[in-house]
Amino acid sequence: MSADILIVDDETDIRVLIAGVLEDEGYITRQAGNAERALEEVRARAPSVILLDIWLEGSSIDGMELLKAIKRLRPRTQVIMISGHGTIETAVKAMKLGAYEFIEKPFQSDRLLLLVERAIEAAKLRRENLELRSRAGAPEELIGNSTSISNLRRTIERVGPTGSRVLITGPAGSGKEIVARLIHRNSKRSGAPFVVVNCASLQPDRLQEYLFGGNGSSANGGVFDQADGGTLLLDEVADMPLETQSRIIRILQEQRFERGQGQVEVDVRVIATTNGDLKQEIRDGLFREELFYRLAVVPVNLPSLSDRRSDIPDLARYFMERGAQTAGIQPRRLAEDTIAALQTYSWPGNARQLRNVIDWLLIMAPGDASDPIRAEMLPSDLSSDAPQMLRLERSDEIMMLPLRHAREMFEREYLVAQVIRYGGNVSRTAEFVGMERSALHRKLKSLGVTTEVRLRREGASKHSANVAEQQS
Repeated sequence: MSADILIVDDETDIRVLIAGVLEDEGYITRQAGNAERALEEVRARAPSVILLDIWLEGSSIDGMELLKAIKRLRPRTQVIMISGHGTIETAVKAMKLGAYEFIEKPFQSDRLLLLVERAIEAAKLRRENLELRSRAGAPEELIGNSTSISNLRRTIERVGPTGSRVLITGPAGSGKEIVARLIHRNSKRSGAPFVVVNCASLQPDRLQEYLFGGNGSSANGGVFDQADGGTLLLDEVADMPLETQSRIIRILQEQRFERGQGQVEVDVRVIATTNGDLKQEIRDGLFREELFYRLAVVPVNLPSLSDRRSDIPDLARYFMERGAQTAGIQPRRLAEDTIAALQTYSWPGNARQLRNVIDWLLIMAPGDASDPIRAEMLPSDLSSDAPQMLRLERSDEIMMLPLRHAREMFEREYLVAQVIRYGGNVSRTAEFVGMERSALHRKLKSLGVTTEVRLRREGASKHSANVAEQQS
């Protein structure tokens, strides 16, 4: 798909000239003669690049102010400022406000095309970097303040600088790779490579070549060569074949391995993860006991998400902000009943499952960015497990109240609904709810329900009359 370039200049001849140059190179162009029109175009669809004149006669704001507005709306869009009266001071100011580049009129077509090409490439690299970081589980942060997470942070701070081998255990989706990256970041090897080997996804017949390289034929060697001086993460180490485990033991002991006719020396810190029970694997003859003790110099166990439910609100909001940033859209507020529903769910997929649910809500939840996400908008498998209270119409408001006030609100809403249901007949309502008629009268009066019932009934009657009139 061709890049979409928005040209913003108050001079029609300049816009037409620039559009012709770009379109000859296969770009799609849009034009705006003033700031107001430019903002409409930016809101309608994010351009790949914006060419923005600093002096916009006839506009309510100049190009610098428009640049600020564009960056608020579309922070990732590249903006090239153009001006016939440019100064170094103006250029510096534009760059500080987020402009990609500054070009003075009159300019050569080749110079303009080169800047546009570079701006598009810079945006592409930024997107690819975000996608790679997202797939890798970055940014590398531990979210939450539960006791288990606080203890885990202290462990990372202590074990990181030591260089010791670490075995990280925990259920799938609990964040084992993030912990491994944090250990690497807190080590003296932080400036060296961090290489991940997913043992579960490798074919057993190719695993040794992948780890150690071929017989001198591989220019890049194996992953031990790639991680030399840094950290190698053996992800899901329990799935490693037994014959490869024996070679890993020797490398951990000697920091060298044979390849072809000689030996290759490496300096690699090894961190391993698993969601299985390695001691049971040892008893079953599937994992070497010697390798277990070499890997588990410092054992670190991660809790499941259900064991640290107090962290769920912070995690959910973090995933919302991160998901919105990655997608280039506004984040949504999670209502209090939604947070409560998330905290009551069992989360068999742990933090990874929570992140997927938040990403789903960001895309699929009805409403716009200003509307909070309510509990009833959750996927069916979550909402069906939520307590019945969280499915009430005003559950978000109720969940923010202390018990006494919440009980009063619930009683008021419940009794109003029942009185309206029985057409204002207090006797029938009392019979249904299981109260004496006089007691119900007193309760309704104490809750201030009488006037509210009358107004709701009148509103319902008017609505019914309007519907009947429309149907007739």
